[in-house]
Amino acid sequence: MAAQKEHLEEMADPKTVVEFARQNGAKLLDLRFTDLPGLWHHVSYPIDQFSEASFDDGFGMDGSSIRGWAAIHESDMLLMPDVNWYMMDPFTEVPTLVMVADVIDPVTKQRYDRDPRYIAKKAEMYLASTGMADTAFFGAEAEFFIFDNIRFDQTVNEGFYFIDAEEGRWNSGRESNNLGYRPRYKEGYFPVPPTDHYQDLRSEMVMAMQQCGLTVECHHHEVATGGQTEIDLKFDKLVRSADNMMLYKYIVKNVANQYGKTVTFMPKPLFNDNGSGMHTHQSLWKGSTPLFAGDGYAGLSQMALWYIGGLIKHGPALAAVIAPTTNSYKRLVPGFEAPVNLAYSRRNRSAACRIPMYSASPKAKRVEFRPPDPSCNPYMAFAAMMMAGLDGIENKLNPGQPLDKDIYDLGPEELAKVPSMPGSLEDALDALESDHQFLLKGDVFTEELLRTYIDYKRTKEVDAIRLRPHPYEFSLYYDI
Repeated sequence: MAAQKEHLEEMADPKTVVEFARQNGAKLLDLRFTDLPGLWHHVSYPIDQFSEASFDDGFGMDGSSIRGWAAIHESDMLLMPDVNWYMMDPFTEVPTLVMVADVIDPVTKQRYDRDPRYIAKKAEMYLASTGMADTAFFGAEAEFFIFDNIRFDQTVNEGFYFIDAEEGRWNSGRESNNLGYRPRYKEGYFPVPPTDHYQDLRSEMVMAMQQCGLTVECHHHEVATGGQTEIDLKFDKLVRSADNMMLYKYIVKNVANQYGKTVTFMPKPLFNDNGSGMHTHQSLWKGSTPLFAGDGYAGLSQMALWYIGGLIKHGPALAAVIAPTTNSYKRLVPGFEAPVNLAYSRRNRSAACRIPMYSASPKAKRVEFRPPDPSCNPYMAFAAMMMAGLDGIENKLNPGQPLDKDIYDLGPEELAKVPSMPGSLEDALDALESDHQFLLKGDVFTEELLRTYIDYKRTKEVDAIRLRPHPYEFSLYYDI
């Protein structure tokens, strides 16, 4: 359990990392990388294969079986350890040095275009090239559920899922292990223990995060039953913040597993209760100057308002990347306090863009984009949101009037004027297909990458769900 914070240093060198591994008794090197849908993968090597030369030579791997990656005839890849990201794994029995790796084509020695981390790095390089700003900060608030047991399957003649959760009100009839104190549906926000069953488990997660170098701001129970939880990390630069989110998920799942629990980042696993979002705070800086503070609406600068204009204009296309699952649209449903309205407000949480008013400090001025959920690939999601915002600045996109009224007080005519997020993943993919030029600037995203992504989502997810009967259809139609 000797994880260290050095992986957050940005001025490390190969000698420092090799010495760190020696001092911590590392027996294995574990390299991590991310597939297109956003799952962390890894491969381990005996530590005697690791040296300062490894940062030039890399480690070979087969990329043909990674989702959304290379075809079998071009499957050879090199994993190049990032000298600035390393730690000791707190969960392995054998002392293991963990490093995030960048993916390199061994023939051209160029970065691999389908490596999501490269997309995020290109986004940061593009931002610097515009001269508009030099740093994009992102702070994501990922929510998740903690369950005791999950079973699911789909065959030719059967399809089901079953969730068991200590905090689920549907388990109030348990004959054993039933001590009551369960949150009411949609009323789980901030109760103290024993109604909050997972104070200690969340604290263990926080301790592990701090041990691994993450900076945690707070943790608490969320609105839903079933152990819905939020742990907030401090904002960071775009790539680093995405790295942090991958580590965050790894820690949360492993701590839960140690306690005999299971965690899901599915946005909507429970019917008739709140879903899990990943509200994403974002701002642009130049040097030490925050660029989103000004004397406009809610203390925003004109640049910030144009940035919001980009998020609103490209919201439907962004949906395919920031809410990228069929399950995402069980959460993004109009009329249920979901952030589906493509508008901005300092008060209305059903607006896609909210301007937090907790502090008057210019350094705290930021935009909170609320439609994303934690099923997304953070590298691609953060990059896409920033590219939409930059397009708004470049083209001076007016975000319109703020939506400061209660959405439920709006008449039909007023409501019809407020654009909304897509109602399904299929619609979101259609929007991305027709509106993606803003993502191609600076070759941050490529046509080939987006086509691969869209085709993968349509065939592996949209069509896969569409082809299968839903259990509730039997209730609706069996006796028709």
